[in-house]
Amino acid sequence: MGGRLPLFLPWLLLLLSSHAVTAISFTVDDFPDGFAFGAGTAAFQYEGAVDEDGKSPSIWNTYAHSARNPNEHSGDFASDGYHKYKEDVKLMKDIGLKAYRFTISWSRLIPNGRGAVNPKGLQFYNDMINELVKAGIQVHAAIYHLDLPQILEDEYNGWLSPRIVDDFTAYADVCFREFGDRVAHWTTMMEPNIIAQGSYDVGIVAPGRCSYPFGRDCTVGNSTVEPYLFLHYNLLAHSSVVRLYREKYQAVQKGIVGINLYSLCIYSLTDSAEDIQATERANDFLFGSILHPFLFGDYPESTKKAAGARLPSFSSYESELVTGAFDFIGLNHYSSIYASNNPDVSKMPVRDQAADIGALFRETRDGQAAIQYPPGSMVDPQGLEHVLKYIREKYGNISIYIQENGRPDDSLMDVERIDFLKAYIASTLKAIRDGADVKGYSVWSLLDLYEMFGGYKAHFGLISVDFKDLRRQRQPRLSAYWYSDFLKNNVAIQVENGEATATSHEQI
Repeated sequence: MGGRLPLFLPWLLLLLSSHAVTAISFTVDDFPDGFAFGAGTAAFQYEGAVDEDGKSPSIWNTYAHSARNPNEHSGDFASDGYHKYKEDVKLMKDIGLKAYRFTISWSRLIPNGRGAVNPKGLQFYNDMINELVKAGIQVHAAIYHLDLPQILEDEYNGWLSPRIVDDFTAYADVCFREFGDRVAHWTTMMEPNIIAQGSYDVGIVAPGRCSYPFGRDCTVGNSTVEPYLFLHYNLLAHSSVVRLYREKYQAVQKGIVGINLYSLCIYSLTDSAEDIQATERANDFLFGSILHPFLFGDYPESTKKAAGARLPSFSSYESELVTGAFDFIGLNHYSSIYASNNPDVSKMPVRDQAADIGALFRETRDGQAAIQYPPGSMVDPQGLEHVLKYIREKYGNISIYIQENGRPDDSLMDVERIDFLKAYIASTLKAIRDGADVKGYSVWSLLDLYEMFGGYKAHFGLISVDFKDLRRQRQPRLSAYWYSDFLKNNVAIQVENGEATATSHEQI
């Protein structure tokens, strides 16, 4: 059942105690002033109410109802956040969150994709934002996460057309106008660098487009071209929104706007020149496809060479538009992988984006080579440090928010999840001490959601949700109590060799 968090649960902390000599010990006070510790959700995975109060179908709704959806359920009810957000904001306040990152559903706010705003959708987001403000929680809003209104997909193939730039900019304008007086932290897109492959190459994410032999049972798509069209128009749409915000809103609203990337630490499998080059190409595709245009107005040379004419070119106007078009970068970081050179690429008469990278990926040095989506299940806290160092050294010391980090754990006594979070938070602090400009860290996720891979069976939440009960009752897990003690009670974390333990502050 749901409920408020107790002020303290010392008996639970005893379960996490250790007498080991530690490599690092810290409290929340060791992080920079203003550092935003939070947790997140996403609209489709959280809200439910799929056809309620004027919401129209999104591409994710359509895909989830198709035969190609790998999950058992469609997610129509999700965590019922549309009706239970007030209860959830109370739980956030009890945990002590400084920030909450959620996404706005385009098809709930503007059901036709452009034009009239849905008053019920507008009221929902206004009411939820007001609850967050009243609770003293920073509002971190993301404008888009895989829920393009289906009507725009049907009209002009959505993100594959330059028409998306104007429609997305107009949608963002509504968000800034209606919510910007209370929202000062905006993320335009979630994970476009990996969605390009998942949605338009292998076709296992909405809208599920791909072509033989690269994808799985797709009826429409072109895996060789469409991932690059998506990336290109995504970058232009994001940059158009940033320009809009800076010219029309930023001076008054005093906010910031950025973009989110899926993050992996990619290690070279061996010290051979071929594997090192393959790792560099993989990093160029994963990070450089977005960050390089922001810094230099063009795609990385390795990406242009691999994709050739299939990668659109920036006009001089577009190059100027994308350059510098961010105030921060958000990272969704979970794991690490090993990369090795793929010698078979040169023999392929036709290549998709995955083949263009020219690398094979492994979970371990001894594991079977495989290209997969999403890649990475290795628990490697040091990998986050490596990523932050890589970005700083290659692209400069840009402002970064860790917007998602977590792991699934079904148990209410989720000690393994707690150890995971402690180790990654410790790595975040180490990176900051090494010079990285990291300004926030958010757990994925606040509560159990309908997951892209796993449906209702993958439980990432600090708060458990009973998906077998239509009331979707909430119950805090041990991790929620631990996070609360870290944020509110100054409990210290100790970590040794990537393994985390905790004792009360008074014992250190």
